[in-house]
Amino acid sequence: MARKNSDATGAPAAGEPVGKQKKPKKQRWYHQVWAAYQMTRKQDPAVTWIMLGVFLGVVAVAVGIGLWWGQWVYTLIVGIPFGLLGAMFVLTRRAERAAYSQIEGQPGAARAALGTIRRGWTFDEEPVAIDPRTQDLVFRGVGRAGVVLVSEGPAHRANRLLESERKRVTRVLPNVPVTTIQVGNEEGQVALQKLPRTVQKLKPTLTKPETAQVSKRLRALGAARLPIPKGIDPTRARPDRKGMKGR
Repeated sequence: MARKNSDATGAPAAGEPVGKQKKPKKQRWYHQVWAAYQMTRKQDPAVTWIMLGVFLGVVAVAVGIGLWWGQWVYTLIVGIPFGLLGAMFVLTRRAERAAYSQIEGQPGAARAALGTIRRGWTFDEEPVAIDPRTQDLVFRGVGRAGVVLVSEGPAHRANRLLESERKRVTRVLPNVPVTTIQVGNEEGQVALQKLPRTVQKLKPTLTKPETAQVSKRLRALGAARLPIPKGIDPTRARPDRKGMKGR
């Protein structure tokens, strides 16, 4: 009699290899464009009309040139792709602005913005300084321009936190330039959406091998840790035996 490889429910029997799981469906580029448009429209309802206006404006200019030239059909065919390109450019800029507005004011927003820098800089995932009372943060990055410290929080508080971290880095790397940047909307601070461009504009002063050495030295400093509340050390806590016995 043939041996069955599954039970009554059709599931594979114990010990039998389970078939390969289906791979998730790959998203096409137009799915990504549609998702970006949906997200942007929630934050910026006018984006539809702006994109449409740019598209029709480019096509109208192309047709106008064609009528003057006597080949309006040819310029219309050329103008449509350029109109779509203009509309996509508007969507890209508006989507970027909408994405920043969603995370602005949240802890770690500066690190998310710094993550858009594709090359030339490396940033620690965790903050290197934390004010446990106010939750102000400082993030650190290393590139050919030296060390950059980026803070989140009001200017009067972030300045003290940044200065403390700058001194800590300078003690370890006295000859490496350290740049401090405050993220926020107050005077003297850098807006969140302008942060990546501000960091990328810093002038390179180190070679690639020197940058690698700086990163290696900074790893010894580590990241910030939230302090343990005073009173009980959780690593030395012991259960109450009398309480466990019901006394």
